[in-house]
Amino acid sequence: MPENTIGFIGLGIMGEPMAANLRRAGYQLVVHNRTRSKAEEFASSENADTEVADSPKEVAERTDVVITMLPDSPDVEQVYLGDDGVIAGARDGQLLIDMSSIAPSVARAVFDAASAVGAAALDAPVSGGDVGAREGTLSIMVGGPSEAFDRALPLFELLGKTIVRLGEAGAGQTAKACNQILVAVTIEAVSEALVLASKAGVDPAKLLDVLSGGLAGNKVMEVRRRNFLEHDFTPGFKLALHHKDLGIALRTARELDVYVPTTALVDQMLAALEAAGEGGLDHSALLTLIERQSSHKI
Repeated sequence: MPENTIGFIGLGIMGEPMAANLRRAGYQLVVHNRTRSKAEEFASSENADTEVADSPKEVAERTDVVITMLPDSPDVEQVYLGDDGVIAGARDGQLLIDMSSIAPSVARAVFDAASAVGAAALDAPVSGGDVGAREGTLSIMVGGPSEAFDRALPLFELLGKTIVRLGEAGAGQTAKACNQILVAVTIEAVSEALVLASKAGVDPAKLLDVLSGGLAGNKVMEVRRRNFLEHDFTPGFKLALHHKDLGIALRTARELDVYVPTTALVDQMLAALEAAGEGGLDHSALLTLIERQSSHKI
């Protein structure tokens, strides 16, 4: 197969716009999705040369580069290591790039399985949400061999703006766990500030304006401003997925004997919202928990 043929598995909130950016750059795609109708819809859009594969194994057999964007560690294990998975169809010299957010240990297991068949694997989770995925401005955190990173860089540059190789297999996923700690804690802190200000009679929109210009300024206030102010929690990144990511961070911290008390607290707040049936909302819906506990809606 020609080098410009890419397999893409996982066409969800993040995966679909990422695959679309690669296609617009001229790459021929072979796609697969658990819900086949999504893959067929994507393949038929934009009058592009995109084909649908019946399995991850078939994607690997028909392409030189495979990219995956999946919800969780068990999904990655199944897609790569299952009987009909990517590794079953992989071959010597192939490049496999997993951009999901998963446990570092699973990333290392995929790397080992790929190496056994002569393929190179990278773990390359991203930050930037649905906006970054659409605009091609994601931050990409990469673990794996430098040679594989160099080969993947032209693809990463179509998907992201900040691209850093952090070390060997699993290093990208460790960095993503750190990222998810910071994002979750920041959402919670912004939520507290908004409710406190609003209940005291201060306009939340004006609060965000003035705080953005000082040391408290952060990307969460910029990217999720409208979500907070309009209470629009249409998912850009689902709360349940962020809860899953904090679980990875907490397990990694426990393995390394690292003290992360605030992460544990926010994890429990997300657990409460998920238990209430709100896991499908955007992670900025954490605001609603602070509002309910404060008996005040901004």
